[in-house]
Amino acid sequence: MNTGIAIQALEISAHLMGEQRTIYPTLIWDESDAVLIDTGYPGQLPLFQEAFERIGLSLQSLRKIIITHHDLDHIGGLPSILTNAEFPIEVISHAIEKPYIQGERRIMKFTDEVIASMDTWPPERAIPLKRLLANPPAGPVNTLVADGEVLPYYGGMIIIDTPGHTPGHISVYHQPSKTLIAGDALVVEQGHLLGPDPRFSIDIALANESIKQFTQYDISRVIAYHGGVYEHNVNDRIAELAAQS
Repeated sequence: MNTGIAIQALEISAHLMGEQRTIYPTLIWDESDAVLIDTGYPGQLPLFQEAFERIGLSLQSLRKIIITHHDLDHIGGLPSILTNAEFPIEVISHAIEKPYIQGERRIMKFTDEVIASMDTWPPERAIPLKRLLANPPAGPVNTLVADGEVLPYYGGMIIIDTPGHTPGHISVYHQPSKTLIAGDALVVEQGHLLGPDPRFSIDIALANESIKQFTQYDISRVIAYHGGVYEHNVNDRIAELAAQS
């Protein structure tokens, strides 16, 4: 990795909607500024501030945010981060995801059927979600990216189109560290690297097909938003997953 560049999965844990949930947004930084990939659930700004402080940074060092896709747990913290920023923050996403991130369209997975079914859910889960849907998190997207585009930050960050979990889902490959920030295109469970979760993927066949994109890269570490870091024979494991798709 280039001198002065660091990359870390932030462990953000909280009791939400009746259960303990942990996510792993990715932070990349150098001596001048930082980029955050995904922003957590609504209401987690203090947890992000604490996570930054644990590694000796201030949230005010953020200059860019990359959103892998528009699910609630990825865009939920965007409004509060932008509102509390002392300097402008550039928000980056795929064009397909932009209207959902900006609140121009309803979060795709909250269909009419899902919303109707909330009446049968436990109140500790249903009530917070209904409140969020009445006033969903949203923020402006400044920059659109596409497959294969190289962002000239921190030694080079390649955008990889990985649709399926959502139609405009992207992953990011950080070239200097050979780190794949997978978003929800991959998950880590009990130390094992797995494909996308079919329960939460809009098109699971396409999501599995997207794994093949990763075989083009030499990857030494994966950061999955759900599950965290995986570093064991990564290229071989990804090849296995791609062959199964």
